[in-house]
Amino acid sequence: MWGNGLKWMFLIIGTMIGAGYASGRELWEFFGAESGLAIILFAILFIVSVKVIMNISYHHKSEHYLPVLNVLMGKRLSHMYDVMIIIYLFSTTVIMLAGGGATLEVIHIPYWLGTLIIGGLVVVLFLWDTKGMTSMNAFIIPILIVFLIAILVAFQYLKGFPIEFSINAQHNWPSALTFTALNILPLVAVIGAIGHEIKHKGEIWIASIGSGVILGSISFLYNESLLQVAGDIMLYEIPLFAILKHYPYFMMLIMSALLWLAIYTTAAAGVFGLLSRLRAWIKGPAWLIALLLIAIMAPLTTFGFSTLISVLYPLYGILNLFVLASILLYPIMHHRAL
Repeated sequence: MWGNGLKWMFLIIGTMIGAGYASGRELWEFFGAESGLAIILFAILFIVSVKVIMNISYHHKSEHYLPVLNVLMGKRLSHMYDVMIIIYLFSTTVIMLAGGGATLEVIHIPYWLGTLIIGGLVVVLFLWDTKGMTSMNAFIIPILIVFLIAILVAFQYLKGFPIEFSINAQHNWPSALTFTALNILPLVAVIGAIGHEIKHKGEIWIASIGSGVILGSISFLYNESLLQVAGDIMLYEIPLFAILKHYPYFMMLIMSALLWLAIYTTAAAGVFGLLSRLRAWIKGPAWLIALLLIAIMAPLTTFGFSTLISVLYPLYGILNLFVLASILLYPIMHHRAL
């Protein structure tokens, strides 16, 4: 139970910690000053959302996300969101491939070659079918978390731990809703694909509480660290580098590798979600379908990383609010008392 629970927990965290999150850009856009309460609310909303999605997935033994959507919002709306999730997963995976190419430019690898490298490694992952995805997350995500927390704690130590929490200065709490909503569709897609593999309800508790507490804690520490360098963030496309300017250059290289791994796990999660859905229509080895997807995505990466994010992320944040509302209302609407 514990082994599987932790495996699902790392899969969920790997889906969340993409380029936007690990770089600090996503956190800074949504949170910033007066956001301690918002981050706590996000952790609670995230735990509830993951538990609801996993419960539905477990009870229906789902192999992709459509049965979960049918339960949450009915068959008519679920077909619309089915198309939207496919577009969402496809476009965000394109963004991650573009981000992988952009990150490797730091070590003077051409953008196009960097994109091919990350795409090729995603395809290689699926040589072991979907088990390669969960095994990769169980290995990479703990390393990601340890490095990120170590750097943030060391930075706070240098500054004398100036963390503050005033209940009277928490006006940014609504950001918890939009931040959770932005990340809800990939969770539905990825968790919906593992319902048939969940063996015990205890796995759901471990995965939901574990992922929510870890992501909430990192988000709070990260946001507090970014507040200390708020004046410098405008000078950096990647806010994390505003923190890293206090460290030797080799730390910049280490964190560039960390960002690349975060991009890789999210790209793999996107392909994993698409693969599980497309198998209802396309038969064949997982790696071959993944190769087909990457081949279609590769030309679209020429639009550039920052352009894709600036156009698509705000749009998805708004559309996802309805899905989040459906998830949060599900336990109430299906309570025994009703």
